[in-house]
Amino acid sequence: MRLFHTAERRREAGPHCALLARSRRPYREVVAADLARVAGTQHHGGIVALAVPRAVPAIDPRALPAAVVGARVTPVLDGIGNPHNLGAIARSAAFFGCRALVLSGDPRQAGLSDAAFRTAEGGLEALDLFRATDLPLLLRGLPPSVVSIAAVPRGGVPPAEVPPGLPLMLVLGNEETGLAAPTVAACRLRVTLPAAGPVESLNVSVAAAVLIHALLA
Repeated sequence: MRLFHTAERRREAGPHCALLARSRRPYREVVAADLARVAGTQHHGGIVALAVPRAVPAIDPRALPAAVVGARVTPVLDGIGNPHNLGAIARSAAFFGCRALVLSGDPRQAGLSDAAFRTAEGGLEALDLFRATDLPLLLRGLPPSVVSIAAVPRGGVPPAEVPPGLPLMLVLGNEETGLAAPTVAACRLRVTLPAAGPVESLNVSVAAAVLIHALLA
């Protein structure tokens, strides 16, 4: 809709400004202090775009998108409230070749905020995004060719024992309380990262990266 940039980012902003000019949308070069006021933060990188929020369509288990069935792992976030964790998971998912990310309808679930996009470092733009208003219903409705797998702190199989070949929907829960019982019950498998030291758990974004990498093997 609009774009602002500093003089230092004139070269990078130029092609975008030309596109905005053709569509008769405003753009402007400003000093850093003004750009910080527009962005609401000092962490703007010299370019700020005001854009229409990205739409996140609902996912239908009866017609799963190609981005889900065509990838080994699709992360599903259920109640992960920290936008930095959302962004970090998206960044890892894109790095390891995931093609989609699913957000649950849990009211605690973080959305596509500025913080999530900044932390993702381009990861959110590389993924197809979907929402699941009723996550247990989605998981129970998956076809046999797609395996739902709940990440749990204990009692699951190690990643190496997850059957290879089929696409996986890896369900990750709230940072403090984990996955709700109905969500775990709706999954076909459970997976647990075995600890080797005295610390009981990992940050959810770190656990997601380790699990995605392990499940790709």
